[in-house]
Amino acid sequence: MGSDGRQKDNVPELTGLFSFRKVADATSDFNDSRYVIFGVPYDGTSSFRRGSRLAPDAIRLAYDNLESYDFQYGVNYTDISICDLGNLTVGEDVSEILDDIESVTRTIVKNGKIPVMLGGEHSLTVGVMRNFPDCSMIIIDAHSDFREEYMGNMFNHACITRRSLDILGPGKIVSIGTRSVSREERESPRWKDVRFVSANEVREKGIGKVINELESRGMQKIYFSIDMDGIDPSEAPGVGTPEPYGIRATDVRALINHFAGRIVGFDIVEMTPVYDNGNTSMLAAKLIQDFIGSKESS
Repeated sequence: MGSDGRQKDNVPELTGLFSFRKVADATSDFNDSRYVIFGVPYDGTSSFRRGSRLAPDAIRLAYDNLESYDFQYGVNYTDISICDLGNLTVGEDVSEILDDIESVTRTIVKNGKIPVMLGGEHSLTVGVMRNFPDCSMIIIDAHSDFREEYMGNMFNHACITRRSLDILGPGKIVSIGTRSVSREERESPRWKDVRFVSANEVREKGIGKVINELESRGMQKIYFSIDMDGIDPSEAPGVGTPEPYGIRATDVRALINHFAGRIVGFDIVEMTPVYDNGNTSMLAAKLIQDFIGSKESS
């Protein structure tokens, strides 16, 4: 299990910004890597159960128990060029944190690498998305998160889909697993600019038909964002804003497996360890492996 202790120093100009806990299989340095993982321990706009700031290291700790060899994908993760920068040092101002995430992600992308962000709350995705204005986006989320602002903050975690729409424009975002929408959001004149696939629709159609619909949209480059509350609480109980009747973890894996070859960036957010029984952090860690393993074998 794990990396056998094989880890190297990361890119010097970024090292000072990060802490030192790493994903076990991240044994490459920045220059040699294909995938660059970084954590952002921030939950300052969370509106119900805080604690997602603890998630990056909880996910890394769970990852320690995963095998480095994956027979499903036929890959050995220690043979893949993965770098983990650690956790970004954050303050209290979410707009400043988003600027820092944008800058860090820009360095990763300009060097031809694939960013993998561990949140933290979902607002953080905006900082990454600023580097992908020409992409489509798949979001896994129980909530539409389509408010123009919430609690006086346009960068609140309840506004992530709306802010992503500002960056990408209409017709490029599909949010899957929706089952919590405010009247204000539903009546927005821009609601039609995003395709919201409800959890009920996924159950009724099956994930295969959802994938077929996404294929019909002509997505070529995709940013994939997983809010862990999109998955049913029976499988992912440790989240900040749980919502019953969610989609299955295997539905999320099917989406990742199918689109991996086109995914240019990836994040997992809104995992809250203090409400977890261990299953959510382990699932989050496995989803990282599913992304990297399926992309390597695609």
